[in-house]
Amino acid sequence: MTAEFLEPVGPRDPGDDPAAIFELLPASHRDQFRAEYDEALDAAHDLARFKQVRSLLRRWRLRAVAYARPGYEEAVQDALQGRADAFVRYTPPEWDGRV
Repeated sequence: MTAEFLEPVGPRDPGDDPAAIFELLPASHRDQFRAEYDEALDAAHDLARFKQVRSLLRRWRLRAVAYARPGYEEAVQDALQGRADAFVRYTPPEWDGRV
């Protein structure tokens, strides 16, 4: 038996491709990504700091996927304003009575 998604769960994962991460990011975050990416590339000339590029891409990949999810900005505002009632545990309809 294999598990399959019934519906797409979000945007396509850009992986560690900096161009794909950049494209997935909202415009409001692109300048910061570009600045941090350029800084990490400059640091990568020192082989001891090469891992910074990979770490940065992984961090921004997760951010890009989160930022692109529907309702992300509203959820951030709900959390900042302490509206815990806005967060509900989602249970797929097919799981009724199982959890």
